[in-house]
Amino acid sequence: MKFFLFISSLLCLGWMSCQSSTNKKKPLEVNIMKQIMWDMLKADEWYVRAAIKDSTLKKKKENIRLYEQVFSLHGITKEQFYNSFKYYEAHPVAFKVLIDSTDAFANREKSRLLNNHGQAH
Repeated sequence: MKFFLFISSLLCLGWMSCQSSTNKKKPLEVNIMKQIMWDMLKADEWYVRAAIKDSTLKKKKENIRLYEQVFSLHGITKEQFYNSFKYYEAHPVAFKVLIDSTDAFANREKSRLLNNHGQAH
């Protein structure tokens, strides 16, 4: 299920990146992008779970609001993120590095949270 969410999120992000204008500026660095993507994946997972219980979230476009919160948290604009994502999509080697880095970061974060949770008991 989580793999499906990850892939569907990437597809959604890819589609949305096609909607943004082309920008020749340097993309956000992998170390920044991986953190942003991790937060967006968490937002997506929350949204999917919440939308099952409350179908009005789709009409309210709650997922877009969550993305905007992630961008704000990281001090970037929507355009910076989508232009960077589009750059990585167009460069397969860099995209693989980004995806692998995001996956490794996600695994470290999950382990950290599990360890902290286990120590709290």
